[in-house]
Amino acid sequence: MENKYRKDFPFFKAIDENEAVENKGLIYFDTAATAQRPFIVLNAMTHFYATENANPLRGLYSLSERATMAYENARQTVANFINTKQTEEIIFTRNASESLNLVAYSWGLNNLHQGDEICITIMEHHSNIVPWQMVCQKTGAKLVFLECDKETGIISDQEIAAKITPRTKIVSVVHVSNVLGVTNPVKKIGQAAHSVGAIFIVDGAQSAPHMKVDVQEFDADFFAMSAHKLCGPMGIGALYGKYELLEKMEPFLRGGEMIEYVTREKATWAEVPHKFEAGTVSAGDAVGMATAIRYINSIGLDNIKKHDAALACRMIDGMTKIPHINIIGPKDGNKRCGIVTFTIDGVHPHDVATLLSEEHIAIRAGHHCAQPLGQYLGQTATARASLYFYNTEEEVDKFLEKLSHLREWSGYKD
Repeated sequence: MENKYRKDFPFFKAIDENEAVENKGLIYFDTAATAQRPFIVLNAMTHFYATENANPLRGLYSLSERATMAYENARQTVANFINTKQTEEIIFTRNASESLNLVAYSWGLNNLHQGDEICITIMEHHSNIVPWQMVCQKTGAKLVFLECDKETGIISDQEIAAKITPRTKIVSVVHVSNVLGVTNPVKKIGQAAHSVGAIFIVDGAQSAPHMKVDVQEFDADFFAMSAHKLCGPMGIGALYGKYELLEKMEPFLRGGEMIEYVTREKATWAEVPHKFEAGTVSAGDAVGMATAIRYINSIGLDNIKKHDAALACRMIDGMTKIPHINIIGPKDGNKRCGIVTFTIDGVHPHDVATLLSEEHIAIRAGHHCAQPLGQYLGQTATARASLYFYNTEEEVDKFLEKLSHLREWSGYKD
């Protein structure tokens, strides 16, 4: 079946037309790590640097004012994408990891004390574990883990009620697991957090590219996302924060445009969001991120979600018919957000990825920056295929055909 979106991407256009010798015939199943970028995003960034390149926010001349307008328009696009209450609630960062660190340093270190608790899930990416470990080490707070069912990835109501208590001051959870593909019940978890007076943080790195996100609907206090997961450039992301919280927080980084006034003795800070955006901002990347969001919106997140689910169902259905393959997490492709993680008996995941690479199929293998989850599941490493709207049924079928031979290629005679 023809995929009409592949022509929008230089990467796939070259492959489909056999122009890219080094990538000829490559099947790209690693979007959960980073998505490919369409022409429209690359062209928008080139246009900015070719015609609007000036330092935003600082100059009084017209070129700088146009750069500032492009940057602030990008902020508005991101705000609309996740339905914030006001544009100023969007802070540009380098990625979701930096967004989560910003909250950990600026809110966590200044508000937690001995005996307080931070509640996260066992399936968190390291970016939503390590910052909170740091906060606990420096404040005496305790890190508590919401554990999921090992087969389905579901966090039960009983687990939520048992782990989120009056001692909880922060609840920070991944919206979609980058290993299990499951979508966590963020509205329910957020309600539990707020019922005990805790702030609620959502890591949306994997959810924002695949489903509609409404930060007001699930009442997040903070929401982190990265551009490169949704066809935008690397090196830029965004943090949403409720304005009243951002206003009270100390800056994470200092210097440059984030100041209001500086004397020899002290400094005062600019208004939100600029007090959190130190130094020269990445305006070209912000333009690229906004363009990627408009491109995703033109396709429709509902359409993307449906496509991802259909391909994941096809892949899982095929994998269940191949002996010695073990799917990690739910077996229903409709609940995987395009992420299918697996192991093969007797074949190390690194070997799975290497053998498939020789067949021009790119997948991820390892702990996927989620080692506590692997330890909990008894899996030191897994292989992961991650799908997006530009992938095809034909690619899935070829992947399955090659997968069926991996044990044989590894020396097994089934």
